[in-house]
Amino acid sequence: MRRMTLALALAILATPGNAALPVGAMAPDFKTTGALAGKPFKLHLKDQLRHGPLGLYFYPKAFTQGCTLEAKAFADAMPEFRKAGARVVGMSADDMATLKRFSTEACRNQFPVATASPATIEAYDVVLKQKPELTDRTSYVIDRKGRIVMVHSDLDWKDHVAKTLATVRSLKH
Repeated sequence: MRRMTLALALAILATPGNAALPVGAMAPDFKTTGALAGKPFKLHLKDQLRHGPLGLYFYPKAFTQGCTLEAKAFADAMPEFRKAGARVVGMSADDMATLKRFSTEACRNQFPVATASPATIEAYDVVLKQKPELTDRTSYVIDRKGRIVMVHSDLDWKDHVAKTLATVRSLKH
């Protein structure tokens, strides 16, 4: 009995706490608004995919330490994403005024950040369990056909950029 309890506990600990859409699923389409270089920006997933693969990353809240560091890391890597033919969009539940500031200060005018509506948060399965009003930190790579080819869901921001970039580099446009 004790051995079974220990095995069950280890299985639960090994199960990722973060849910996300699986690789191979079609990315849910969405339309929203956001900011690019401090200016309002209309975003439609289908329009973004016409230009190539998309690194779509969800982050909990602008101007928190991890989210700011992650945005700066994505901004620093934008020349490499462009070289790979990919775009990057960050999404959170933040309001437009916050996104405008975040797009210039943290994203350094390199890529747009957009508002994730409750419907988009649910569709992408990125509800932060501890604080449902925020999004979980999850990065997706979506190919031109709208299929999810990479998912990385981890509240630690450090591997998101590298994993996203490695995936878009591996895609044939």
